[in-house]
Amino acid sequence: MAARKGAGALELAVLGLLHEAPMHGYELRKRLNTLLGMFRAFSYGSLYPCLKQLLADGMITEDRSDEENTPLALQSRRSKIVYKLTADGKERLQRLLTEAGPAAWEDEGFGVHFAFFSHTRADVRLRILEGRRSRLEERLESVRAALARTRERVDSYTLELQNHGLESVEREVRWLNELIGRERAEQEQQALSAKRIDQDMPRDEGR
Repeated sequence: MAARKGAGALELAVLGLLHEAPMHGYELRKRLNTLLGMFRAFSYGSLYPCLKQLLADGMITEDRSDEENTPLALQSRRSKIVYKLTADGKERLQRLLTEAGPAAWEDEGFGVHFAFFSHTRADVRLRILEGRRSRLEERLESVRAALARTRERVDSYTLELQNHGLESVEREVRWLNELIGRERAEQEQQALSAKRIDQDMPRDEGR
Protein backbone atom coordinates (compact mmCIF):
# COMPACT_ATOMS: atom_id res chain seq x y z
CA MET A 1 0.00 0.00 0.00
CA ALA A 2 1.53 3.30 -1.03
CA ALA A 3 1.74 6.04 1.55
CA ARG A 4 -0.92 8.66 1.01
CA LYS A 5 0.10 12.29 1.19
CA GLY A 6 -1.14 13.88 4.40
CA ALA A 7 -2.22 10.56 5.90
CA GLY A 8 1.20 9.14 6.82
CA ALA A 9 1.36 10.41 10.40
CA LEU A 10 -2.19 9.33 11.22
CA GLU A 11 -1.71 5.95 9.56
CA LEU A 12 1.46 5.32 11.56
CA ALA A 13 -0.26 6.40 14.78
CA VAL A 14 -3.27 4.12 14.21
CA LEU A 15 -1.16 1.09 13.30
CA GLY A 16 1.22 1.74 16.18
CA LEU A 17 -1.56 2.00 18.75
CA LEU A 18 -3.36 -1.07 17.45
CA HIS A 19 -0.07 -2.97 17.60
CA GLU A 20 -0.13 -2.35 21.36
CA ALA A 21 -3.69 -3.65 21.76
CA PRO A 22 -6.99 -3.98 19.85
CA MET A 23 -9.26 -0.99 20.48
CA HIS A 24 -12.78 0.32 20.02
CA GLY A 25 -13.05 3.38 17.83
CA TYR A 26 -13.79 5.62 20.81
CA GLU A 27 -10.77 4.40 22.75
CA LEU A 28 -8.61 4.81 19.67
CA ARG A 29 -9.82 8.40 19.30
CA LYS A 30 -8.85 9.19 22.89
CA ARG A 31 -5.38 7.64 22.52
CA LEU A 32 -4.80 9.48 19.25
CA ASN A 33 -5.82 12.76 20.83
CA THR A 34 -3.24 12.20 23.57
CA LEU A 35 -0.57 11.13 21.10
CA LEU A 36 -1.13 13.56 18.23
CA GLY A 37 -2.57 16.42 20.21
CA MET A 38 0.84 17.01 21.74
CA PHE A 39 2.31 17.78 18.34
CA ARG A 40 -0.46 19.00 16.04
CA ALA A 41 -4.17 19.51 15.76
CA PHE A 42 -6.00 16.22 15.33
CA SER A 43 -9.26 16.11 13.42
CA TYR A 44 -11.62 13.37 14.57
CA GLY A 45 -13.21 13.51 11.13
CA SER A 46 -9.99 12.18 9.61
CA LEU A 47 -9.88 9.03 11.76
CA TYR A 48 -12.74 7.01 10.30
CA PRO A 49 -11.75 7.56 6.65
CA CYS A 50 -8.28 6.38 7.66
CA LEU A 51 -9.73 3.28 9.34
CA LYS A 52 -11.89 2.60 6.29
CA GLN A 53 -8.85 2.74 4.01
CA LEU A 54 -6.80 0.52 6.32
CA LEU A 55 -9.67 -2.00 6.34
CA ALA A 56 -9.88 -1.94 2.56
CA ASP A 57 -6.12 -2.49 2.31
CA GLY A 58 -6.24 -5.42 4.74
CA MET A 59 -4.07 -3.69 7.34
CA ILE A 60 -6.69 -4.03 10.09
CA THR A 61 -9.85 -6.05 10.74
CA GLU A 62 -13.12 -5.43 12.55
CA ASP A 63 -14.13 -7.69 15.43
CA ARG A 64 -17.90 -7.72 16.04
CA SER A 65 -17.90 -10.73 18.38
CA ASP A 66 -19.65 -8.83 21.21
CA GLU A 67 -22.49 -7.66 18.99
CA GLU A 68 -24.86 -10.54 19.83
CA ASN A 69 -24.54 -9.90 23.58
CA THR A 70 -25.20 -6.17 23.33
CA PRO A 71 -28.80 -4.93 23.84
CA LEU A 72 -30.19 -3.48 20.63
CA ALA A 73 -31.02 -0.18 22.31
CA LEU A 74 -27.39 0.26 23.36
CA GLN A 75 -25.80 -0.77 20.09
CA SER A 76 -23.75 1.82 18.26
CA ARG A 77 -21.96 0.86 15.09
CA ARG A 78 -18.76 2.60 16.03
CA SER A 79 -18.72 1.68 19.73
CA LYS A 80 -19.25 -2.07 19.25
CA ILE A 81 -16.47 -2.56 16.70
CA VAL A 82 -13.02 -3.53 17.91
CA TYR A 83 -10.19 -2.84 15.46
CA LYS A 84 -7.28 -5.28 15.30
CA LEU A 85 -4.00 -5.29 13.42
CA THR A 86 -3.49 -7.98 10.77
CA ALA A 87 -0.22 -9.63 9.77
CA ASP A 88 -0.08 -7.29 6.76
CA GLY A 89 -0.68 -4.37 9.11
CA LYS A 90 2.24 -5.42 11.28
CA GLU A 91 4.49 -5.61 8.23
CA ARG A 92 3.28 -2.19 7.10
CA LEU A 93 3.99 -0.75 10.54
CA GLN A 94 7.53 -2.14 10.51
CA ARG A 95 8.14 -0.56 7.10
CA LEU A 96 6.84 2.80 8.33
CA LEU A 97 9.11 2.58 11.37
CA THR A 98 12.17 2.22 9.11
CA GLU A 99 11.42 5.41 7.18
CA ALA A 100 13.85 8.17 8.10
CA GLY A 101 13.39 10.65 5.26
CA PRO A 102 12.20 14.27 5.39
CA ALA A 103 8.59 13.29 6.14
CA ALA A 104 9.77 11.91 9.48
CA TRP A 105 11.55 15.17 10.35
CA GLU A 106 8.79 17.65 9.65
CA ASP A 107 6.30 18.97 12.21
CA GLU A 108 3.55 16.72 10.80
CA GLY A 109 5.40 13.46 11.28
CA PHE A 110 8.22 13.88 13.79
CA GLY A 111 6.14 13.64 16.96
CA VAL A 112 4.42 10.43 15.86
CA HIS A 113 7.69 8.79 14.82
CA PHE A 114 9.22 9.85 18.13
CA ALA A 115 6.29 8.36 20.07
CA PHE A 116 7.17 4.93 18.65
CA PHE A 117 10.95 5.19 19.02
CA SER A 118 10.93 2.23 21.42
CA HIS A 119 9.91 0.06 18.42
CA THR A 120 12.36 1.74 16.02
CA ARG A 121 15.89 0.64 15.15
CA ALA A 122 18.67 2.69 16.74
CA ASP A 123 20.18 3.80 13.41
CA VAL A 124 16.77 4.98 12.19
CA ARG A 125 16.16 6.89 15.44
CA LEU A 126 19.47 8.67 15.04
CA ARG A 127 18.81 9.63 11.40
CA ILE A 128 15.41 11.07 12.30
CA LEU A 129 16.81 13.06 15.23
CA GLU A 130 19.68 14.42 13.14
CA GLY A 131 17.32 15.27 10.29
CA ARG A 132 14.97 17.08 12.65
CA ARG A 133 17.86 19.05 14.13
CA SER A 134 19.12 20.02 10.69
CA ARG A 135 15.66 21.22 9.69
CA LEU A 136 15.27 23.28 12.85
CA GLU A 137 18.72 24.80 12.43
CA GLU A 138 17.64 25.96 8.98
CA ARG A 139 14.51 27.42 10.56
CA LEU A 140 16.59 29.21 13.17
CA GLU A 141 18.67 30.91 10.50
CA SER A 142 15.52 32.03 8.72
CA VAL A 143 13.89 33.37 11.90
CA ARG A 144 17.03 35.21 12.96
CA ALA A 145 17.38 36.78 9.54
CA ALA A 146 13.74 37.89 9.64
CA LEU A 147 14.20 39.37 13.11
CA ALA A 148 17.25 41.32 11.99
CA ARG A 149 15.31 42.80 9.07
CA THR A 150 12.15 43.71 10.94
CA ARG A 151 13.30 44.47 14.50
CA GLU A 152 13.16 48.24 14.01
CA ARG A 153 9.82 48.20 12.18
CA VAL A 154 7.57 46.10 14.46
CA ASP A 155 5.86 46.94 17.73
CA SER A 156 7.00 45.50 21.05
CA TYR A 157 4.31 42.79 21.15
CA THR A 158 5.14 41.48 17.71
CA LEU A 159 8.81 41.49 18.66
CA GLU A 160 8.05 39.52 21.84
CA LEU A 161 6.11 36.96 19.80
CA GLN A 162 8.97 36.57 17.34
CA ASN A 163 11.49 36.19 20.18
CA HIS A 164 9.24 33.58 21.81
CA GLY A 165 9.18 31.58 18.59
CA LEU A 166 12.95 31.84 18.31
CA GLU A 167 13.46 30.66 21.89
CA SER A 168 11.10 27.72 21.34
CA VAL A 169 13.10 26.50 18.36
CA GLU A 170 16.38 27.01 20.24
CA ARG A 171 15.05 24.91 23.15
CA GLU A 172 14.07 22.09 20.82
CA VAL A 173 17.51 22.14 19.19
CA ARG A 174 19.16 21.85 22.63
CA TRP A 175 16.80 18.97 23.48
CA LEU A 176 17.67 17.22 20.20
CA ASN A 177 21.38 17.69 20.88
CA GLU A 178 20.95 15.90 24.21
CA LEU A 179 18.97 13.06 22.64
CA ILE A 180 21.47 12.64 19.81
CA GLY A 181 24.32 12.57 22.31
CA ARG A 182 22.62 9.82 24.32
CA GLU A 183 21.77 7.80 21.22
CA ARG A 184 25.36 7.93 19.99
CA ALA A 185 26.73 7.01 23.41
CA GLU A 186 24.38 4.02 23.67
CA GLN A 187 25.28 2.81 20.19
CA GLU A 188 28.99 3.14 20.93
CA GLN A 189 28.53 1.24 24.20
CA GLN A 190 26.62 -1.54 22.45
CA ALA A 191 29.28 -1.78 19.75
CA LEU A 192 32.01 -1.95 22.40
CA SER A 193 30.12 -4.64 24.34
CA ALA A 194 29.63 -6.69 21.18
CA LYS A 195 33.36 -6.40 20.38
CA ARG A 196 34.32 -7.56 23.89
CA ILE A 197 31.96 -10.54 23.66
CA ASP A 198 33.47 -11.47 20.31
CA GLN A 199 37.00 -11.21 21.70
CA ASP A 200 36.11 -13.32 24.74
CA MET A 201 34.57 -16.14 22.71
CA PRO A 202 36.79 -19.26 22.69
CA ARG A 203 38.56 -19.93 19.40
CA ASP A 204 38.68 -23.40 17.84
CA GLU A 205 42.06 -25.00 18.61
CA GLY A 206 42.49 -26.03 15.03
CA ARG A 207 42.46 -22.47 13.74
